[in-house]
Amino acid sequence: MDDWRNGGFGLYVHWPFCHAKCPYCDFNSHVSAKIDQNLWVSAYLQELDRLSEQLQGRVLNSIFVGGGTPSLMQPETVAAVIERAREIWPFANDIEISLEANPGSVEAGRFAGYRDAGVNRISMGIQALNDEDLRRLGRIHSVAEAKAAFDIARRCFDRVSFDLIYARQGQTLKAWQEELREALSMAIDHLSLYQLTIEEGTAFGDRYARGKLRGLPEDDAAADMYQATQEICAGFGMAGYEISNHAKPGAESRHNLIYWRYGDYAGIGPGAHGRLSLNGQRYATETHLAPGAWLNGVSKGSGESLRELLSREDAAAEYLMMGMRLSEGLDMARYGQLSGHKLPEDRLDDLAQMGMVTISEQRLRATDQGRAVLNAVLRELLMD
Repeated sequence: MDDWRNGGFGLYVHWPFCHAKCPYCDFNSHVSAKIDQNLWVSAYLQELDRLSEQLQGRVLNSIFVGGGTPSLMQPETVAAVIERAREIWPFANDIEISLEANPGSVEAGRFAGYRDAGVNRISMGIQALNDEDLRRLGRIHSVAEAKAAFDIARRCFDRVSFDLIYARQGQTLKAWQEELREALSMAIDHLSLYQLTIEEGTAFGDRYARGKLRGLPEDDAAADMYQATQEICAGFGMAGYEISNHAKPGAESRHNLIYWRYGDYAGIGPGAHGRLSLNGQRYATETHLAPGAWLNGVSKGSGESLRELLSREDAAAEYLMMGMRLSEGLDMARYGQLSGHKLPEDRLDDLAQMGMVTISEQRLRATDQGRAVLNAVLRELLMD
């Protein structure tokens, strides 16, 4: 089963360390006073060598170095990972090699080093263009530092994206519209715009549970911010190609498109996930969360903590959930091949009559109205 070829093949590398833990963050990140970069290089290369035996004969479409704060990595560490990947897999002619960066960890020499290592796209976690809100979000940079870091990135790389969070404490629709227009005046070709979500197990989650996280917009106000985001970005020529991602045509994140188009991706590093097609079956992979546990696992032969065979039904459901996030939607025939059955026509008809989805040339797409309530649409389609 080569279904994964519809989405491509990528490599995700997780760097688990940060200067500080942001209160909203539920990613696998850790604060450490001392990091042995040589030890981490060796572990990453061992994992790549392990995967090379299982994933031969593929063309690599993308590498994404995420975290954590990968801009704390030495450029030599990044270079070693990219070079080993190049030895294992032929690189696509247009391979995208992205690295996440936080403005507080940016300086010109380091960025030039990443460029020389082979990185060709930077994704910056700016998060807000307001110093008070940056402080509330636990960010350690100022707006001025963020803009300076963005200018450094723009001088080193042709492709630079940055993230913003909206529906923040005390934020009004008007304030977000003004901030978004400022962001779009800075943007090169891509923006990731996320609504603040309160996750269990985070500092914000604990405060929210105790009634201490005040000033969050009501659901209707947050929905208005989402709608304004779509309209304003489209007006700047950066339509939403995915629920939270906006780009000029051709500047979409190729790595993330592998996820959303349900391709294969190998994940290495603490807490990295993967989807791998092997011997005609698709597997979900996970790695040990704790950096020490992952390093210990690698030393014994594998950093994986889980490799689970996905049923046809689960694989099809994942494709549906991912593909419906995209403005291009999904291929209904491909869904049928994955699941062994068609999507329920009666529910499709109901959703279409409600204006939630459209169907054209065997492609199922969520409308703007449907994307705003996508979880409800998916529940209807996946309901037994």
